[in-house]
Amino acid sequence: MNVNKNMPVNGKWAVEAQGLVKKFGSNYAVNGVNLNVRPGAIYGVLGPNGAGKTTTIKMLATLLRPDAGSAKIFGYDVVKEPQIVRQLIGVTGQYASVDESLTATENLVIFSRLLGLGRAEAKHKSAELLEEFGLTEAAKRPLKNFSGGMRRRLDLAASLIAQPPLIFLDEPTTGLDPRTRNQMWDTIRRLVKTGSTVLLTTQYLQEADELADRIAVIDRGRVVAEGTADELKASIGRSSLQLRIQESQDTELVRRTVEQVLRVHSAVSPEGAKITAPMADADKVTDLLIALRAAGIKLAEMSVQKPTLDEVFLTITGHGVKEDASEETDARKKMNEEVK
Repeated sequence: MNVNKNMPVNGKWAVEAQGLVKKFGSNYAVNGVNLNVRPGAIYGVLGPNGAGKTTTIKMLATLLRPDAGSAKIFGYDVVKEPQIVRQLIGVTGQYASVDESLTATENLVIFSRLLGLGRAEAKHKSAELLEEFGLTEAAKRPLKNFSGGMRRRLDLAASLIAQPPLIFLDEPTTGLDPRTRNQMWDTIRRLVKTGSTVLLTTQYLQEADELADRIAVIDRGRVVAEGTADELKASIGRSSLQLRIQESQDTELVRRTVEQVLRVHSAVSPEGAKITAPMADADKVTDLLIALRAAGIKLAEMSVQKPTLDEVFLTITGHGVKEDASEETDARKKMNEEVK
C-alpha cells in the first residue's frame, strides 16, 4: 500500500468511538466502549490484562471488525473506509514485529519498501529513524543481539516510517527496565510535539499518570471512568493531610486536635508521630495550625497527599489494576485466530 502523505485529516476528533462491541463466543471482550480523542493529545487507556484494551485497539486499527457500534479515525469510518484509515495510523503492539535474523537497518528498509518508498528514500528514512531512537551504533547488528528496550524502540520506529498522524501504542513499555521505560516516555512525548496523536494502552499506573492528557479506565470490556488524572483522583474523594510531629509523646493530643478542628477521623502511623486525615475543608487547615501552635505542638513536616491512580482504580472497579486472570482465555485465543 502506498502512503499518501497528503491524505486529508477530517473531523473534530482523532478517534471517535461509540458503543464498540466485540464478542468471542459467549464472552464480551469489549462491551460498549466509547472514546473521544482530540488531535495532538496523548490519550491513555488504563486497565489490567484481559480488560479489553488490545481488542479495542485492533478494532480502531481495522484489524478486527466490530460486532456493534461505530468508530472513526479523523472522520473516516473504520469499517466503511478501512484503506483510508490505515494510511492515517501506525500501530505498535506488545511484542516487536521485526525479523531477528536481519539488522536494524535491513528491517526498517524492508518496512519502508513495503509502504511504497523508493530504495534511496527507504535508506534515508531508516537512517533518520535509527538516529531519532538512539540506535545508529547498533544499525548493523542483528536483532538477536538487541536488548528488550532496543527491540521496542526499533518496533516503534518501524511504525513511524509513514509519519502517521495517529499512533496506537499497545503497552509499549511492558517488560522494560525503569531506565529504558523513561527513555520510551521521552520518545512518546517527542512524537506528540512533532504533531502526532498517541493512543496508549497501559497497565502501569505511573505511565498513565506521567504521559496521558486524558485517561479512560477500562475494566471487563467497559469504560468505567474517564478524565484527566487529576479529575479521576478528585472523583474518588478528598486529598489527605499528613502531619509529622517532632515529639512522639504529643501524638495523641495532636490526633484529638485534628479531629476536633477538622471534624474528621484521623489515622496514626504504626511507628507513631505521623497522623493522616482527610482534608474536607482546606480553609480549616489554618485553624488547625493555630490550634496546634496554641497547644505548644511543634511539627516536623506537613504535606497534602492527593489520591493515587491505584486508589482510583481500586475504588472504581473493586480490584487493583494488576489483578487479572493471567491465563489466556478461550476468547483471547479466538481473537488471535481471527486476526491471523
